[in-house]
Amino acid sequence: MNALVATNRNFKLAARLLGLDSKLEKSLLIPFREIKVECTIPKDDGTLASFVGFRVQHDNARGPMKGGIRYHPEVEHDEVNALAQLMTWKTAVANIPYGGAKGGIGCDPRDLSISELERLTRVFTQKIHDLIGIHADVPAPDMGTGPQTMAWMLDEYSKFHGYSPAVVTGKPIDLGGSLGRDAATGRGVLFATEALLNEHGKAISGKKIGFGNVGSWAARLIHEKGGKIVAVSDITGAIKNSKGIDIPRLLNHVKENKGVKGFEGADSLGPESILVEDCDILIPAALGGIINRENANEIKAKFIIEAANHPTDPEADEILSKKGVIILPDIYANSGGVTVSYFEWVQNIQGFLWDEEKVNNELKTYMTKAFKDVKKMCQVHNCDLRMGAFTLGVNRVARATVMRGWEA
Repeated sequence: MNALVATNRNFKLAARLLGLDSKLEKSLLIPFREIKVECTIPKDDGTLASFVGFRVQHDNARGPMKGGIRYHPEVEHDEVNALAQLMTWKTAVANIPYGGAKGGIGCDPRDLSISELERLTRVFTQKIHDLIGIHADVPAPDMGTGPQTMAWMLDEYSKFHGYSPAVVTGKPIDLGGSLGRDAATGRGVLFATEALLNEHGKAISGKKIGFGNVGSWAARLIHEKGGKIVAVSDITGAIKNSKGIDIPRLLNHVKENKGVKGFEGADSLGPESILVEDCDILIPAALGGIINRENANEIKAKFIIEAANHPTDPEADEILSKKGVIILPDIYANSGGVTVSYFEWVQNIQGFLWDEEKVNNELKTYMTKAFKDVKKMCQVHNCDLRMGAFTLGVNRVARATVMRGWEA
């Protein structure tokens, strides 16, 4: 099931639980604006190359739209649309004053030089500069982009609008980026996992954890808390060690070898096998749709923490639910990144930098409060955590929409 169909399905279930007016429900699904641009750049060898860029601005009822810019060969309209909608619900679950957006360029950044990536980013920014802005739409990094991409976007945007550091988040620290931003998604995953385990009278220490995407800060932070990471995968392959992988050593290996493949402190494993490894907690942290009806029955983990966007198909959801597996949904579990992006935006507008301890403490406060809010909705609607999060997010956006004067 593709991401857009799955997201719409979850939204409709939540709307039904909330008893939303059918016209309001339809209105909330329709994106505010969809942008598609052609980005043509000269390559280093003098030839011209063309790439298609997207920006879907989904909803701005609760504040400026917010969402990442993704550089990946599979970026296409439906995926960007689904991710923009997910951002609307995610910012509402986190209770930060944003709506949702998402963007991307269909390209493989590994095939482009630094100067080609810069030209591509600048052309893309030129095409959308009048549709983004501090109080309109605030992009951030995503898969295949990072602080350098945001620095180029900021510079190009500022040529048209004057120096505006709050127009993008995830920037380098020297250009107004926030301390703690690089670790924010991973730290948020840690806080979310702790909140869930506390609810069940458990702690991270000693738990066996399977991890998709070792580049994540979450692996390092969970390891520091005593979690035993027994399996890890990334784009180069997968590894396992039932006694626990030495994460600092592995991260050094990944830095030198661009992946987990060949790490001596663990045995190699088929990439698909990581999902069905014997562990207490499974943390899919890369691409979507990897847990589906084909493998859901084989999953041994008791808890799944969705650090990736849309890693679990709805069909797999039903199978896992019958098995008693507890899933912490993406729209809550990986909201640490957008929450600290919000802190960065606030600091830029204030012109005042917070220290890292303040950033991390505020993040823990937001993640813990959001978990309690999700649990409250689970009790009100007698539903699982995914529907608890969706009803929370959709309800907040629906209320804001109606209060602003929405009429069918």
